[in-house]
Amino acid sequence: MRKRSYYGKGIPYINPGDLGGCLVVIEGADGSGRTTQSQMLRDWLGRLGHPSTEVGLKRSTLVGPEIGEAMQGNILGPRTLSLFYATDFADQLEHIIVPSLRAGFVVIADRYIYTLMVRDLARGADLRWIRSVYGIALVPDLVFYLKVPPKQLAERSFMKHGLLDYWESGMDIERSGDMHQCFVHYQGKLQREFDTLSKQYGFHEIDGNRTPDLIHLDLQKILEPVLARRKVQAQMPIPQIGVQQTLSLSVPPDSLSASPALAGKGKKVLKRRSNKSKRLASASKKSSSTRRSVSRKVRMKTKDAPARALSKRSMPSTSR
Repeated sequence: MRKRSYYGKGIPYINPGDLGGCLVVIEGADGSGRTTQSQMLRDWLGRLGHPSTEVGLKRSTLVGPEIGEAMQGNILGPRTLSLFYATDFADQLEHIIVPSLRAGFVVIADRYIYTLMVRDLARGADLRWIRSVYGIALVPDLVFYLKVPPKQLAERSFMKHGLLDYWESGMDIERSGDMHQCFVHYQGKLQREFDTLSKQYGFHEIDGNRTPDLIHLDLQKILEPVLARRKVQAQMPIPQIGVQQTLSLSVPPDSLSASPALAGKGKKVLKRRSNKSKRLASASKKSSSTRRSVSRKVRMKTKDAPARALSKRSMPSTSR
């Protein structure tokens, strides 16, 4: 099993070796079927008992909405847009991806740093600068790249939205021809950059010009052995209330039998909890007994009070 690592210097205060789970990336242009496959994978993982979460572009609570607003005006320069997306990614990495992996989740990334890299490269950015910016990124366990020809992407976009997107058509850098020509040319340029990255980073290239079910089966076959190798936390059914069953929520049952030290620790925890329960029960019995005794004395005093008062009134006075 490959040890988890960063692409560059990473986040100084987070040791990637402490992270379990599984990080799966699905890359591809708009209209390639990424979002459909992400949801199908999450449904499949849920049926297997694996908890999962999803991240993607412009989903950061820090700058996600602001990126969308800024892009509406079509006035962002290439460097500003790149740093906007880098901030969006860094926020999700620290607050969603890392905690989820530490908890043993499967993280599905609907696009990762590779989309951001090819966009920057298509706009003439320096490759060394790009790699330094995204050196904080964790190396994924799997990267799926859904390949669809540019003309087919244009048809799907027309069918879904009725138009072509300004940024997906590269209109900020493509200044000749109509939008359809710009879209096909720009997406072709992105695919060539993706092909280069695929060789460098070992993508699993998937034919995206098929039905979603066939694509999903391919993804399943590739992902299954990776899940088996990685430390992925499987969800357990919620048990009935009890000391032994409560402990099993935080400690997987197999780990108690696999490690004698952990098993001994578990027994000590159970014994301490059992002794505490006995002490609480004993204290409760003593408290109840004390309350009953006090209650009897109060009733007896209340019952004898009229007789004592009558006795005092009947006694002759000694004073003159």
